[in-house]
Amino acid sequence: MTDQNAAHKAKMEKIKAARDRMMAGKTGEKGLIIVHTGTGKGKSSSGFGMIMRAIAHDMPCAVVQFIKGAMATGERDFLETHFPEACRFVVSGEGFTWETQDRERDIAKAEAGWETAKEMIRDPRNRFVLLDEINIALRNDYLDIDEVVRFLLEEKPEMTHVCLTGRNAKPELIEAADLVTEMTLIKHPFRDGIKAQAGVEF
Repeated sequence: MTDQNAAHKAKMEKIKAARDRMMAGKTGEKGLIIVHTGTGKGKSSSGFGMIMRAIAHDMPCAVVQFIKGAMATGERDFLETHFPEACRFVVSGEGFTWETQDRERDIAKAEAGWETAKEMIRDPRNRFVLLDEINIALRNDYLDIDEVVRFLLEEKPEMTHVCLTGRNAKPELIEAADLVTEMTLIKHPFRDGIKAQAGVEF
């Protein structure tokens, strides 16, 4: 073994020992409140990646998609075609707010979606529930943030994970969450005249 390799091995042994000590104290489990927010791409994609993980672990799951329900998406087609028994998928929107141009109708759709979401979260069979783009409905005050936070903290089953996506997550939700990730926009092809493309963005 070379001196460089030996030094590397010694360093990694120290890191592993420190990591093992840290992990020894991390034994708890709980259903997490997870928030994916920020201006960057990937919030919904990450949420759907977690849905794939849940399915792979034989954890029944559900999706309620707010706001962008009018458009066809690859994730919805994939789940409904290949995993209809493992993941229930409900669309509760008719498109982006600048497309619908009807606040009262948008509110009614969001409220209906939230009622469905509560049923899915309460259902003990569901181990993971994705509330895709709910942060947009909350930002636009289509839903009462205090009611959503109260429900998640007081009525969500102990071992059920709930992931809420969308930019501009409200501070109350961030405070209540166990795990918050902010996607940061650095570059976007839209700025160069490239439209949203199948397989990448929907």
